[in-house]
Amino acid sequence: MPAPKPTSTPFIDTVSPPPRAASLSDWALLPLRLFLGVTFLYAGIQKFSNPHFFDAKDPSSIQAQFQGSVRVSPIGSLLAHFSGAALTIGIIIAVAEIAIGLGTLVGLLSRVAAIGGAILSFTLFLTVSFHSTPYFTGADIVFFFAWMPMIVAAPSMRLSLDGYIKRRATREFGAPDPSVVAVTFAQVQSVCGAYKKGACSARGDGKCVPHGCPFLDDVPNVTEEVGARVDRRTALLTATSAGIAAGTSILLAGAAVGAGQVAKNNAQGGTTHLTVGSTTTTPGATTTPGTSGLSLGPASSIKVNSSATFTIPSSGDPGLVIRTAENTFVGYDATCTHAGCPVNYSPGQNRIMCPCHGSQFDAATGQVLQGPATTGLTVLNIVEGANGDLYLQ
Repeated sequence: MPAPKPTSTPFIDTVSPPPRAASLSDWALLPLRLFLGVTFLYAGIQKFSNPHFFDAKDPSSIQAQFQGSVRVSPIGSLLAHFSGAALTIGIIIAVAEIAIGLGTLVGLLSRVAAIGGAILSFTLFLTVSFHSTPYFTGADIVFFFAWMPMIVAAPSMRLSLDGYIKRRATREFGAPDPSVVAVTFAQVQSVCGAYKKGACSARGDGKCVPHGCPFLDDVPNVTEEVGARVDRRTALLTATSAGIAAGTSILLAGAAVGAGQVAKNNAQGGTTHLTVGSTTTTPGATTTPGTSGLSLGPASSIKVNSSATFTIPSSGDPGLVIRTAENTFVGYDATCTHAGCPVNYSPGQNRIMCPCHGSQFDAATGQVLQGPATTGLTVLNIVEGANGDLYLQ
């Protein structure tokens, strides 16, 4: 006796969760999907809105972070070949984060977005946070595995554009609703005409079990022609939506750049120490009689509670000098000991901050105040010469 064909059902509500909704990946993965979408969207917008990110002279720029990755990444020798394209790579990363975040958040091409998110997260793990200790303190490896359920699960049919587009296309051509609902197997047995006393007549009176159940496998017949029309309509609607999403991403990026520039102009107009703190001094080869070391420039160029950066000739690492008092200067190798990102001085908090993972260091000693870094910054010996210049000894 063949299993009965299910009768047509009304359109299923896509907002209210069905019974036992947690058993469906659509609803069970919703919190993770929202978190990943918001986080990646924010990360991309934040990069475009941060004028320092694209300023090669700034210690927190993508160029400086890229050079830090070359020194500490297990694939540093490969990255070195792309040093000249750091700005382009930074823009690509920011655009990708916005696209991935927006796609995940609205549920458009969600599996493609998840694959892109996993690739980007693993790439950042190799280039930025590979040496995080313990390994789970680096966010990138956690994000990589957080994307895995989004890749394995089918594109969500709930609260998503993927689901809306698929349902709309099927309704237009009279095909069955593709939504999935959760029911207990006992409910299946109660309505299945092939079930009798624990056996399944459709399976030669074999045991009635969920796996291989012909009742569950039985899907209303859809002709190849209707199926092809549904697929074409779905592809067209998806492509249209993707185009709209791409335009939205460009608008968001442009708005973020504009907002960041306005903030930068306001900061430069009202806070003089920020300008000084972002000034880069280039080491010279001259010395003053009676003063040993490499000249870094006049001490007067750095105000109290401000900083300047330079390049350490012996290592090529970024150096940081801070004027903590009228006649007191301290210097450090500005490479974060956690993952190699360039650090910078925050006058407002009187701390040295890592823009990549949030490590904080004492401005006066270089010791760790907040992880994930576990060791302090390398101290440099900075002295003020009799001629008023600073020297690296």
